[in-house]
Amino acid sequence: MFNDIGPLELVALVVLAVLVFGPDKLPKVIQDVTRTIRKIREFSDSAKQDIRQELGPEFKDFEFEDLNPKTFIRKQMENDELGLKELRNGFDLKKEMAEVTDAVHGRDPESSASSSTSSSGSGRGRVDMSKKPETPAAEDRPPFDADAT
Repeated sequence: MFNDIGPLELVALVVLAVLVFGPDKLPKVIQDVTRTIRKIREFSDSAKQDIRQELGPEFKDFEFEDLNPKTFIRKQMENDELGLKELRNGFDLKKEMAEVTDAVHGRDPESSASSSTSSSGSGRGRVDMSKKPETPAAEDRPPFDADAT
């Protein structure tokens, strides 16, 4: 419940509670809060039990945590009926990117695979992604706008 509260935050909450409620009323407030939390949990557990009884025996393995989309997807991904682990393990991103790069540059995939492993530090086969201003040729003049000057 308090997984994301650090020790400094907890101390700040305690000091704030002492300042707001005072040291004489604080134990009674803590008892009231814990009693309320306990009643809410009991109500939640009884509601879950009622829902399970109403669903019937075919839903005896039903877990309410499965209604959370993250939990549902995680369970489905762990289930290997679809062969997803085999697909995930068989996919090599570096190899795929090298093939795409070779296709863009029009090179033979077999020859560049051997050269890219031997000359990975030389920079060959790399695409320069930095933006460099294109310098116009001597005969190409940039457009001139008389109104802008």
